[in-house]
Amino acid sequence: MEHLLQELFDPLVWQRSVGAYMPVFINGLKNTLIISAQALVLASIIGIVAGVMRVSRTRWINRIATVYVEIIRNTPLLVQLIIFYFGLGPLFQNSQTIPLVLGLGVFTGAYVAEIVRGGIQSVAKGQMEASLSVGMTYTQAMQLIILPQAIRKILPALAGQFISTIKDSSLVSVFGYPELTHAANRVTAATFRALVPSIFVAGCYFVICYSISLVIQYVERRTARSGQV
Repeated sequence: MEHLLQELFDPLVWQRSVGAYMPVFINGLKNTLIISAQALVLASIIGIVAGVMRVSRTRWINRIATVYVEIIRNTPLLVQLIIFYFGLGPLFQNSQTIPLVLGLGVFTGAYVAEIVRGGIQSVAKGQMEASLSVGMTYTQAMQLIILPQAIRKILPALAGQFISTIKDSSLVSVFGYPELTHAANRVTAATFRALVPSIFVAGCYFVICYSISLVIQYVERRTARSGQV
């Protein structure tokens, strides 16, 4: 224990384990942000579509979305990533990024779908009935009336899911994708020191996730004010 504390507070260890490998960490940070952003965009699209399908009055549409959500939510992310990576990799000329983005996006999309479904169902049913009564189609009412209200209500839950996805992106290091966790593993292999690189990477994830949390809180306050006007 004493040895670990000495290592943790030794500036020379930090210099040799972090400072000397800063380009590796910076590249890992950039790749983490890239793959997380791509996965979140994909997950948002899938989640909104699947969430709307989950509340559809058409049974087969509802069933398709339900099967997707239940399968994805009840199987491990790592297993899904393995299936996407080795199953779809050859279809994309053995691209490393595309299958991993698809895996993360599809996985997160199932959780976003449930959040969106809950948000839609929290909007008073009279809103849809009133929209239909003034001549709107179901699609127009959902797009213009229901979804804007639902999204305003589910912002905190979406923020939590987005943060979880950024942390889950560390699993792509298993496939050699050069993100933050993979960078820490490389430095550990080179220096035989795991504590300091891991703490540094944990700090990077904290800064990213906490920043997103603050942004979502700001957006939530702004939308709350606009809703009161």
